[in-house]
Amino acid sequence: MTLLNGRARRAFLPLAALGCAALLHAAPAAAATVDIKVENVAGKGKVSVAVCDRERYLKQCAYTASVPAAAGTTKVTVPDVPPGTFAVLAYEDANDNGELDRVLGIPNESWGMSRDPAVMFGPPKFEDAAIEVKDDPTVVDIKLR
Repeated sequence: MTLLNGRARRAFLPLAALGCAALLHAAPAAAATVDIKVENVAGKGKVSVAVCDRERYLKQCAYTASVPAAAGTTKVTVPDVPPGTFAVLAYEDANDNGELDRVLGIPNESWGMSRDPAVMFGPPKFEDAAIEVKDDPTVVDIKLR
């Protein structure tokens, strides 16, 4: 059963093709900037941040940035983060070796997370540090421990 007769079909097909082309060329969801204000910085080395989705939490996060550490508060901006749920991690890389140094698994450089989750035995759960990235920019305050 055909819903459109021949004439209507010929008139409709170019419009349908145009609509499909418009969908194919539609812009992807806008990426946001995440501005992280890191407090309690000693001013040594650099401040590094990572914006992590659930899958990469505490692993190799997809969105990272580093800036020279400024005593007191250091602002770090991570561009092009897609909308979604993320945890933000920050640490002061005092010896500038590109990693959060640990002794017996416990960080021995200052670090912090979004929403300042409690730390009991082991790292905080993703849910405890999770924030929503929606708007441009998303602003996150982190206090180093």
